[in-house]
Amino acid sequence: MHDGGWSFWGMFWGMHVFWWLFWIVLIVGFFLLIEPVPRSRPRETPLELLQRRYAAGKISSTEYEERKAKLERDTHRKK
Repeated sequence: MHDGGWSFWGMFWGMHVFWWLFWIVLIVGFFLLIEPVPRSRPRETPLELLQRRYAAGKISSTEYEERKAKLERDTHRKK
């Protein structure tokens, strides 16, 4: 006899697979949500940027000293 396409065992295995997929998706989703989000690097201050450029050899000692003095002078003015 034909019962419309779904037999008891067909529905049983269909629901069994559905629940396995449901729990797997739920558990994976949970772990993805609690994974710590990588934090962005704090922004460099202008002085830190200047020091990094000087250490990398991108600017000369004279240019470093001039810019550092200007940054320090501007910082003291703002306070």
